[in-house]
Amino acid sequence: MPPFSDDSFLPMFPLGMVAYPTLPLNLHIFEPRYRQLIEDCDQRGYTFGIPTVVNNQLKNLGTEMQLVSIEKIYEDGRMDVKTLGLRSFEILSFENQKDPKLYGAAKVKYFELDSTGDLEMYETLIEQVTLLFALFNIQKTLPTLQSGLTTFKLASHSGLNLEQELHFLSIQSEVERQLFLINHLNEFIPRAQEMEEMRKKIQLNGHFRNVIPPDIA
Repeated sequence: MPPFSDDSFLPMFPLGMVAYPTLPLNLHIFEPRYRQLIEDCDQRGYTFGIPTVVNNQLKNLGTEMQLVSIEKIYEDGRMDVKTLGLRSFEILSFENQKDPKLYGAAKVKYFELDSTGDLEMYETLIEQVTLLFALFNIQKTLPTLQSGLTTFKLASHSGLNLEQELHFLSIQSEVERQLFLINHLNEFIPRAQEMEEMRKKIQLNGHFRNVIPPDIA
């Protein structure tokens, strides 16, 4: 039985972030209405949506999530839970509280999950993100083509801001998402390199430096 009399409504958990399809997301739940939401998902197998909030405004894009497990319930009712993104959606209408529940719900239009990309562009993206990790001295293992690589798995490592993440989520073609990330990284990496050079200069300020003067003719 769905949580509402109209089963076209998806329960909503708005957050100031972008959740992606196919990716795991760990959440700490403390508000009573969202504890109720998680309890309903656990007991009845419901899914729920995470739409993005920017500057206290609910955007019309989000991702449907599946509750994987409740890892811990604290004495005061707070919860640590594991979830998994399923597919993205567009909100058609939203109710902040959908009776008889405490939490809100929305009518949504789901997007088909396209995960067929171009092999050469995946290789380019892996090279770009590997370079970005080296610049920031990030020690993480990137997903591989053999492990079911998608742009969603790379987006969170690509230095996107919130607005860019929302735009990325709205793109329904995997090839177009690849192009978006490649173009973004082509612009972002040189800026990151400049910032790293500036950081090194600031760090060296006040230290004795072995400077080799240029040979000017």
